[in-house]
Amino acid sequence: MAYFLKKTNNKKGTYLQIYSSFYDPERRHTAHKAYKPIGYVHELQAKGIDDPISFYKEEVIRLNQEANAAKAAKKAKQISDDSPEKLIGYFPMKNINDKLSVKKYIDLMQTATDFRFNVFDMISALVYARLVQPCSKSKTYDEVIPKLFESYDFSLNQLYDGLEYIGCEYEKIIEIYNHQIQQMYQFDTSHTYFDCTNFYFEIDREDDFRKKGPSKENRKEPIVGLGLLLDANQIPIGMKLFPGNQSEKPVIRNIIDDLKKRNSVSGRTIQIADKGLNCAENIFHALKNGDGYIFSKSVKMLPETEKTWVLLPNNYRDVKNAAGETLYRIKECVDEFEYKFTESETGSLKKFRITEKRIVTFNPKLAKKQIYEINKEVEKARLLKASQAKKSEYGDSAKYVIFTAADKKGNDTDGKVKVTMNEELIQKSLELAGYNMLVTSEISMKDKDVYNAYHNLWRIEESFRIMKSQLDARPVYLQKQDTIVGHFLICYLAVLLTRLLQFKILKNGYSSEELFEFVRDFRVAKISDRKYINLSHGTSFIRELSELCSLPLTSYFLNEGDIKKMLSHRF
Repeated sequence: MAYFLKKTNNKKGTYLQIYSSFYDPERRHTAHKAYKPIGYVHELQAKGIDDPISFYKEEVIRLNQEANAAKAAKKAKQISDDSPEKLIGYFPMKNINDKLSVKKYIDLMQTATDFRFNVFDMISALVYARLVQPCSKSKTYDEVIPKLFESYDFSLNQLYDGLEYIGCEYEKIIEIYNHQIQQMYQFDTSHTYFDCTNFYFEIDREDDFRKKGPSKENRKEPIVGLGLLLDANQIPIGMKLFPGNQSEKPVIRNIIDDLKKRNSVSGRTIQIADKGLNCAENIFHALKNGDGYIFSKSVKMLPETEKTWVLLPNNYRDVKNAAGETLYRIKECVDEFEYKFTESETGSLKKFRITEKRIVTFNPKLAKKQIYEINKEVEKARLLKASQAKKSEYGDSAKYVIFTAADKKGNDTDGKVKVTMNEELIQKSLELAGYNMLVTSEISMKDKDVYNAYHNLWRIEESFRIMKSQLDARPVYLQKQDTIVGHFLICYLAVLLTRLLQFKILKNGYSSEELFEFVRDFRVAKISDRKYINLSHGTSFIRELSELCSLPLTSYFLNEGDIKKMLSHRF
């Protein structure tokens, strides 16, 4: 086992994570996995770390030294297998999980099995372990669950059997949680947010579940798709897993229909999704069910008449912040639009006309960013053209050039082609930089309210990021479909409990990063029979949570009663 610092550059900045590398005996080569997410360099600098990269490189050195020392000590059999450290940062999620009283219903479900362990206890242990230290199931069983304060009684084989069982019954378990949440907190389904992502598997062969398809990460391996639905307060209310080769667009219809039936959700909901799920059949399906929608639409794909309307300067108004700075410009129109689609079930062509509101915004900061990116790609294309590069070398910049065959017959035998800059497309792309369009059935809804509702969609993207990064959701070592689904159910429940804490208990006063920092860092070490010391770093979040709960979270010395009080607390 060795550790290294991974730096990922994306649009938001440089993101740091600590990865571990290890030898995988099944694949017979070194493999890597996320050990600890850290954060963006500029955010860490804002928190007072002047040089985050150097700072965390030192942590990596320390981790490697500790790993080497532990390996040597283990080899010499000089230390005990029992660690005095206990991870208790999960206690707020445990408080909520216990308060929901789902155990009695899952216990009743279990009566149909011959399991000699408690399924709810197994689910709880896996959820809490995933929150405090995500890793493989075998490592979770051997190293993480023993560090939870409570003791759990099931074997590793029983863990895998239980995971397969809850994967088979995952919709029932989500239904149980939703029923109890509705009783205690209530969902707000006046509008719902929906999006899809996928998870890749480092395997060569497809099976019935893991299929090759369009990957979000542009991977070539088989993938599994996951659709997630959130309520108006960004609380998860359902997930759906589907083979990676299936289209995401029908999933929104299936999930919303299924969840409405399972959870007795009646009345009208407004479906909010990005442009990837905007299609005529989804719009038709929503209206047929008495629902509404807010979708984004690509300005570049609009008919020329609508592009002209977008670029006309009239009727735009400025939306400013408290300092008087323009955040964006916005205008709207209400008109009748025609849609047509081929029905997925019957194959017949269907046309319909609806009155729809279209809202277009212009964001100066986004325009500046997009113009920079366009000019960068255009400059790359011009340089490649000048050097007579092959077509395969252009990459993303290829959209700004026109390729024609090098010979009269249209054959391209050596990879070289005639290249012409697409000046018309370049000009149109620059003109439309910074513009976005939203389409909605809600013609009486104010344009700013539509804009704000749509831009809360980032919460669902954050939920996916939590699954992929904070919870390390990709199930590398699981093979059976139900076991894989069971794993994703554990990740889903971890996100659900975190969101309930964030929005229902803490009233959206803290970011998910602050919550996970607390969950991972808050731990104690046993120093005598019933006494512990607090190993966590003092933060404003810990101080404020301690005051909110009237718990001794800031105390250095803790007794067993203090910790049991934390674990049994009720918000």
